Amino acid sequence: MKKIIFSLLLLPMVSCATMKNGTDTSVAKTHENKQTTNNGYWQQHVDYTMDIDMDVKTYQYKGIQKLVYTNNSPDVLDKVFYHLYFNAFQPNSQMDVRSRNIQDPDKRVGDRISKLSPSEIGYIKVNSLQQNGTAVKHETVGTILEVTLNEPIQPGQSVTFDMIFDAQVPKQIRRSGRNSAEGVALSMTQWYPKMAEYDFEGWHTPPYLGREFHGVWGNFDVTLHIDKNYVVGGTGYVQNPQEVGHGYEDKKQLLNLPSGDKLTWKFRARDVHDFTWGADPEFIHDTYKMKNGIDLHFLYKKTLDAEYLANWKKLQPKTAELMEYFSKHIGQYPYKQYSVIQGGDGGMEYAMCTLITGQRKWGSLFGVTAHELAHTWFQFLLATNESKHPWMDEGFTTYISNKAENEILDEGKENPHAGSYRGYNYVVGNNIEEPLTTHADRYHTNTAYGVASYSKGNIFLSQLEYIIGEENVAKTLKKYFEDFAFKHPTPNDIKRTAEKVSGIQLDWYLNEWTQTTHTIDYGIKSVNGKEITLERIGQMPMPIDVEVTYTDGSKESFNIPLRMMRGEKPTNATFIADWTFAHPTYTFTAKKEVKSVEIDPSKLMADVNQANNSYGK
Repeated sequence: MKKIIFSLLLLPMVSCATMKNGTDTSVAKTHENKQTTNNGYWQQHVDYTMDIDMDVKTYQYKGIQKLVYTNNSPDVLDKVFYHLYFNAFQPNSQMDVRSRNIQDPDKRVGDRISKLSPSEIGYIKVNSLQQNGTAVKHETVGTILEVTLNEPIQPGQSVTFDMIFDAQVPKQIRRSGRNSAEGVALSMTQWYPKMAEYDFEGWHTPPYLGREFHGVWGNFDVTLHIDKNYVVGGTGYVQNPQEVGHGYEDKKQLLNLPSGDKLTWKFRARDVHDFTWGADPEFIHDTYKMKNGIDLHFLYKKTLDAEYLANWKKLQPKTAELMEYFSKHIGQYPYKQYSVIQGGDGGMEYAMCTLITGQRKWGSLFGVTAHELAHTWFQFLLATNESKHPWMDEGFTTYISNKAENEILDEGKENPHAGSYRGYNYVVGNNIEEPLTTHADRYHTNTAYGVASYSKGNIFLSQLEYIIGEENVAKTLKKYFEDFAFKHPTPNDIKRTAEKVSGIQLDWYLNEWTQTTHTIDYGIKSVNGKEITLERIGQMPMPIDVEVTYTDGSKESFNIPLRMMRGEKPTNATFIADWTFAHPTYTFTAKKEVKSVEIDPSKLMADVNQANNSYGK
């Protein structure tokens, strides 16, 4: 039985073989050779060193940032760009205006930004910026800092940017902020000037409108000076646990706490693409030690009602089960700790941690933790561009967390993804669906974005089970992690991985499901004795599973491959001739007199009209 330990957010107690000066060398080994490879793949690299002085009375902070930026691209760069996300929380910002004009605004945002006073807004003001010791021209344009370089950055070259900035934490509205609805003092997400990503597609500099993120892989050394009564948790490993001391339970060891008003917290994180922290003077801090050496940290307010406090205790061993499930079914979690922190406005994933709201019933608390922890694999280790491909982030996370919840809570659901199919049918039925290739910021409605990203993205994988088989999808996820962890995979990468695993061609599937709003609708046109005629009514083609019940009571399953697949899934069904896209109908002859017919008994195919899928039932 695992033991729950109430302690300080400690540097994990692991051997020198895995830790060196706070660096998890197992991660470094995993990440080895990921930035440039002999197959032409490359990605940029960043090394941040930041010193932050926080005033918890004014919610303002001063920052010194040194950023070593390495250009692993084959291109010469004459500009660079930083994200200044906190600038979105100002009246008349793009986030504010978009929220007040979209048809179905997020209730957490609404018109709240427009009403912020100067002391409540968020901002990041860059006071000075140097490139290799020389002042460089820069201009703040909304949430983007545009930098015109003194000297272009050559391929393979590293340059150092030194920045001094001031910032103010906004009133908590969306993800980031101060004094959340649950009273958490600081939810510090997207809080620092963050270098934008440059990849094979060029610069990624979308303004911050409230969606999600894309970042450069690298390392962070962060020094934080904050009120001594605050307990801090977040990305990385605390380097000075004996100095900060909060929650430390080992009474045998005397602590030399600084006598001033502030404590200095030193964090180090390697091979991540973001850095997040939360802080509050009323945080309880529990540590749950897993048998495999991973420490799970839980930070939540001691002022929660008794029911919620009990749920946070109950959550701890279940989070360990989730960690084991995702590591088993996708790939081993490569760091030595993970933190679940009360904060934010719902649930949001970050590097080595998540911020979630804490006043939740048990099912809700477990569910949000399952989803956000699963994001560690889908988006934080498999770092897709969430703005361009949110369905690969939210959808894949929904897929694997649904499976994990179903197993760990023993829910016994035949199809744990049924809710996603209902959501998809809703947007189709109301004619508000948009293609998955739509940029996250440009969906016409929040509903269309949510269903596309979470539901239709989930169905991409659950329906793939129908096309190539459940076992092949399971193998695909593991192979995908093995090949693309610590990289920035694209839709083509998951498609090619599934093709290599299954031997089935899937270009048609990626095209139809993600680049169009074509729908699936197959029906039974006629049954005459032994002869069965099926028809394709929708625009999207699919392979077809058919279950036939004969008049003598026996049953037989048939599989009709789609010719474009150039193969078929492993199945015990009887294979019959393939069906082409161009032919609208398909006729085959069963072995005996037919009593009833059903298309897709598994209900994994997202057929928008189930009424015509059965005959004689």
